[in-house]
Amino acid sequence: MSRLDVDLELVRKYNRPGPRYTSYPPATQFSEAVGPARAAGIMAATSGQPRDVSLYVHLPFCESLCWFCGCTTVITPDSRRSAAYIEVLGREMALVTPRLHPDRRVVQLHYGGGSPTFCTPDQLRRLGELIHAQFQFAPDAEASVEIDPRQLTKDHLAALRSTGFNRASLGVQDNNPLVQQAVHRIQPRDLTERVAGWIREAGFTALNIDLIYGLPHQTPASFAQTLDEILALAPDRLAVFSYAHVPWMKPAQKILDTGILPTPETKLQLLKLTIEKLTAAGYVYIGMDHFARPTDELAVAQRQRTLQRNFQGYSTHGGADLYAFGMSSISQVGDAYWQNTKDLADYYARLDAGELPVVRGFVLSAEDRIRRATIMEIMCNLGVDYGAMSERLGISFTDYFAPELASLEDLEADGLLIHKAHGLEITNLGRLLVRIIAMRFDAYLPGIKERRHAMTI
Repeated sequence: MSRLDVDLELVRKYNRPGPRYTSYPPATQFSEAVGPARAAGIMAATSGQPRDVSLYVHLPFCESLCWFCGCTTVITPDSRRSAAYIEVLGREMALVTPRLHPDRRVVQLHYGGGSPTFCTPDQLRRLGELIHAQFQFAPDAEASVEIDPRQLTKDHLAALRSTGFNRASLGVQDNNPLVQQAVHRIQPRDLTERVAGWIREAGFTALNIDLIYGLPHQTPASFAQTLDEILALAPDRLAVFSYAHVPWMKPAQKILDTGILPTPETKLQLLKLTIEKLTAAGYVYIGMDHFARPTDELAVAQRQRTLQRNFQGYSTHGGADLYAFGMSSISQVGDAYWQNTKDLADYYARLDAGELPVVRGFVLSAEDRIRRATIMEIMCNLGVDYGAMSERLGISFTDYFAPELASLEDLEADGLLIHKAHGLEITNLGRLLVRIIAMRFDAYLPGIKERRHAMTI
């Protein structure tokens, strides 16, 4: 992809609250109607199918709180707590695996958090042993881990490599010391560069780097410097997230002084800068906040129209059921989602009682399945082929979605998409605003004043 120029007036026009569509319906629709018994029943109903498996493990512990954080975390300096948690994770897996087809293979594994590398190297080895004792892995399985450089040692990386990890995601957010101080995350640039080198020396095949725009004290000049410094590390992928200030959901964000946050206009300039600089450097703009080298699996999957989206973001493993473990984690199996309790004590208590720690979820209807397929086609593959979708879904796509398709005229007039006889094609500008296009097909989307979502940009 050549450099993508961003029209700030259009971005400003369409910047409104909306879901990220890591699922459809969004998690705001989950209810207690799906609990432990329902989740167990769904697993039993699919146990005869040797479908591929994607695993997610939530490791919530951090030594200190980053004030921008929107994750489910447990703040503690005590590594004994993560040791105990890992053993309980093993018990949760032991409840799930007997309900699965014995020939199911894991094609993808991800450790998220919190900070997975809060765990000691020996704890990471123990967790790897527990997982490999319960699951059979494909020879080419992708295993990725989120890394906090601030407590990392080379032994952490050796432990991860010894248990099959081959992709690392390095949390940076911003290199500027003033920004780091304002968000309570001190991470000197030379530390990030040193750890990136360790990751490659340890034999990881891919390096991802995570940044955030919209943090206190950021300016286009300061963030341009961070981007240049990160590009010098030549990551395979970048995720450049928009800071979502949602203190009603994440009370820790109340600590941030809103007076030093960038203005909405400055934040849009940061976005424009990011997209134009990264695409000029040769990265493919996958959509939303993800960029990848043209040879990376994400970019290849998008070109081949096999890209998928789940609770870990964009994924190359379509058709795999997602089984998630740990507090707050969300599984996606067939036409159902379920989420574990977000309370650590409750998580332990449920497993002590021999019960799955599921507290809410959702089972899709026939209409939900049609809309999910359509929204994911838009989000991942940046277009809709009417004939192919009609055959896939058993409907006349243009008849079924006649009102929604008619509603796209303003988006087409503004250059977000091209409407042809055979289907929709999303433009390069539309990649940035792809959530706005997907929202037109969302039957659950509340009125704009009732939305509790972060802004789309």
